Amino acid sequence: METARKLHTVYRSINKPLTIWGVERRLFFLALLMGSATFDFFASLAGGAAMFGALYLLARWATASDPQLLKILLNSSKFKARYDPPSTPVFDLGRISKDGETRERS
Repeated sequence: METARKLHTVYRSINKPLTIWGVERRLFFLALLMGSATFDFFASLAGGAAMFGALYLLARWATASDPQLLKILLNSSKFKARYDPPSTPVFDLGRISKDGETRERS
C-alpha cells in the first residue's frame, strides 16, 4: 500500500539569520560596543569609527561565510577534543634479547 506524500510549507524567513546591515545582529552589536568603548577610552571619534568599521567588515565577512560562526566559537571550549596527544599515557618500550633478558631502551 502506497502512502501519499505530505507537503509541508517552510518559510524562508525561518531559516535566515537575523541581520542588521548584512551582519548577524550579535556581531553587529559587538562591533558597535567595541567602537563606542574605543571612543570612550581614547576620546577619539576617528578611532571609534575606525574600530567599528574594521569590526563591521570582519563581522560581515564572518556572516557571509558562516552565520553560526560565533556560536561555534563560543561553544567550542565546552567540548573535549577528540584526540589530544599530550593526554595519552606514556609507555616504555623494551627489547627482549635472544637469551630471554629484557633490556630497557635508553
